[in-house]
Amino acid sequence: MSGSAPCWVIDTNTALDFLVFEDPRAQTLLQDLRSGACQWLVCQPMRDELERVLDYPLIAKRRAQRGLTVQDVLAQFDALSHMQTVPAKAVYTCKDPDDQVFIDLAVAHAASLVSKDHAVLAMRGRLKRLGIAVMAAVTAAA
Repeated sequence: MSGSAPCWVIDTNTALDFLVFEDPRAQTLLQDLRSGACQWLVCQPMRDELERVLDYPLIAKRRAQRGLTVQDVLAQFDALSHMQTVPAKAVYTCKDPDDQVFIDLAVAHAASLVSKDHAVLAMRGRLKRLGIAVMAAVTAAA
C-alpha cells in the first residue's frame, strides 16, 4: 500500500454497484480507487463472498447484459483492491455475521468503512469510538 491515500473497506453490495451495476452514485468512488485517491482494503473472505454472489440471478443477469464473466469482475476487484490478511475479530460484534469481516478489517487497519448494510450502519456510534468512520455508500461516493 502506498503511504498517504486513505484506506477504505467497502462492502460487497457497494462493490457490486461499481463492478457490475454501473450505479452512477458509485462512479466517484470507482474513480477514486482507479486514481489511487483511496485504497480499497480487502481480505480473502470478502473476495470469496463476491465470487459467490456473482452467480445470483439478478447479478448474473446484469453481468450478462454488460458482457462480464465472473472472472472479469474478479480481475477488476483484484486490480482495484489491496489484499490483506484476515484480521482478528474486532471488539464489537455485528448482528449480521456475514458483515463481521468488514468491521474487523476496518478496525484492524483504522480504515473507513463504506457500506449499504443496515447492520453495519447501525454500528456507527460504536465504531466511531474506535476512530472508524462508517459511511453510507451513496455519501462516500458523493
